[in-house]
Amino acid sequence: MPLRVAGAQIPVTRNLDDNLAAVLRAVDFAADEQADILLTPEGSLSGYTHDFDPAALEENLRTVVSRASGKGLGLALGTCCREPEDGRVYNQVRFYTSSGVHLGSHCKILLCGPVTGPAPGAPGTPGTPGSPVEDPAGAWTGEPFATKPLQVFRFRDIPIGGLLCNDLWANPGCTPMPDPHLTQRLSDLGARIIFHAVNGGRSPDEFSRVVAWQYHESNLRMRARAGGLWVVTVDNSHPTDQPCSAPSGVVDPDGNWAVRVPPQGERFFAYTIGL
Repeated sequence: MPLRVAGAQIPVTRNLDDNLAAVLRAVDFAADEQADILLTPEGSLSGYTHDFDPAALEENLRTVVSRASGKGLGLALGTCCREPEDGRVYNQVRFYTSSGVHLGSHCKILLCGPVTGPAPGAPGTPGTPGSPVEDPAGAWTGEPFATKPLQVFRFRDIPIGGLLCNDLWANPGCTPMPDPHLTQRLSDLGARIIFHAVNGGRSPDEFSRVVAWQYHESNLRMRARAGGLWVVTVDNSHPTDQPCSAPSGVVDPDGNWAVRVPPQGERFFAYTIGL
């Protein structure tokens, strides 16, 4: 069964209105390309933050889902979100069908933090299910998001998974917990495609432009090949005067790029995956 995927390498900022406009541009592109599902970067609607206006974000989320479903487009939408059932903030890839039904959300598991302090998983830290969003003792100063267990979703009866940035490559400089090899776990759970939403830090120095970039690209290709998976990946393009932190495009199950866009500025792509 073929699945036509679209990806949006778009700017992600703290301005909710600017983010909404960028995501809607991506929705219109994907619909014009007759894509089945669109992937956006990590935090693309909310910004990469837990500190947003929940009411404004909820309104923007309804706008995006309505625009996409009106065009028959599914979503793998990267955004932070406060879930009403528990009041906690999650960093998510939210999956919607082409009719706007929420299939569920992948919540970031490999939260970034100092590698020398207590890791998520210790009592009271953000990475532990059932713990507060933020560590009340202040012992762990990483990302203030809650998380949930890994799972597989079915989109048009195709098993798919979501990952967020560090979930895939477990950056050794900011991953205080052991690498659980989430791509391989998704493969073992039956996923055929991973939608990978990225919002990586970047700077003009050589380490960022060369070393970190090579690490990210190598992980994308090697983990796709190891798991026999398709990986659709997009990064935040802000600031636009610097290259992204990682490539955007589609990696096939042999670890080769099926499509890849230039690494700077707003870019869109569409590709038909044959399954």
